[in-house]
Amino acid sequence: MSALSCAAERVFSRRADTARVSARPRSRTRLVAPQSRAARRGRCVVLSWAAAVVVVVVSGCGGGQATPSAKRSSAASASAPLALRLASTRPLPAPVQLPAVTVTGAGALSIAGLDAAESSSSQIVLIDSGGARAVGQLPVALHDGAAASVEGQAYYFGGGGASGASAAIYRVGPAGVSVAGRLPAGASDVGAAAVGGRVYVIGGYTEVVPLRTIVAFTPGGGARVAGMLPQPLRYPAVAAVGGRVLIAGGTSGQSAQQEILSFDPRSGVVHQIGTLPQPLTHAAGAALDGRLLVFGGRGSERTSQRAEILSIDPATGATSYAGRLPQPLSDMGAASLGGEVLLVGGRDRRGAAHDRALTYRPAP
Repeated sequence: MSALSCAAERVFSRRADTARVSARPRSRTRLVAPQSRAARRGRCVVLSWAAAVVVVVVSGCGGGQATPSAKRSSAASASAPLALRLASTRPLPAPVQLPAVTVTGAGALSIAGLDAAESSSSQIVLIDSGGARAVGQLPVALHDGAAASVEGQAYYFGGGGASGASAAIYRVGPAGVSVAGRLPAGASDVGAAAVGGRVYVIGGYTEVVPLRTIVAFTPGGGARVAGMLPQPLRYPAVAAVGGRVLIAGGTSGQSAQQEILSFDPRSGVVHQIGTLPQPLTHAAGAALDGRLLVFGGRGSERTSQRAEILSIDPATGATSYAGRLPQPLSDMGAASLGGEVLLVGGRDRRGAAHDRALTYRPAP
């Protein structure tokens, strides 16, 4: 174990020395074909949907905030499922996989990632109604970081680079890039979502061990441990829905996972609310119409990319099909932008990075 890992374990063992990872219930999932909004209006019976960062901790250290949920059935969805359609496709300046994507007042920013040669990138791309264009660079080339915005200000967290996992938190804006803080330790493979003026950074990897931690970052106020996942997790699909952070799939570093988790920032508690139809990692997550949408991803094999778009009810964990990607892709960046979802880049089954930004909207 590295000195960094040992130091982090000492820091957080005092906060997390009583919890054990409990067996999580595996609720049954029924997948329902999506319907258009017009079809839903014509139904006699209308069902109602119930609407819904990174520190080094060695695997098995335990945490006081992760609890298994009571058994909940995800077999019955509370409403007709959401149907999505591909609304537009735009070229990117260059192919990219694993970018971090977030929304700002000017549009969406795609930050860093891996280029066509699978080398870390420092490029910052602005995507708006005028297209996609490079507007800046990070101080260093990184990949597998996460991005989220607070009050229109974008932040980039962690990532991996030539010198290892980064602990930097960067503020990214029209005036350039500046350091906004530091994570307690460097980590890549993270997810992030903003709730109530804070960004929650989920899981990750120190390049030695995968992480269980959920860390809250407050602009101007630093970072602190806010909760613990039931188990270490990398590459989850993450989005904020209804004041909670939903976390779907991911990998332990050895195998893809199926759990759908809900983190309550007010209590710091994580519950399992459902189970994906099959193990899934490297998927993109975004919120739309009060649901978590999960785009593409893959299984444990690097060439097992998928094209399905899944819709998850945050209240019940029920999962339904919402549509399909033009082709199987993993490692996309995603962000919700005014009633639609923007997907950036990705990796196909041949291992090639993609150079397109896709926009999905609810079907009419």
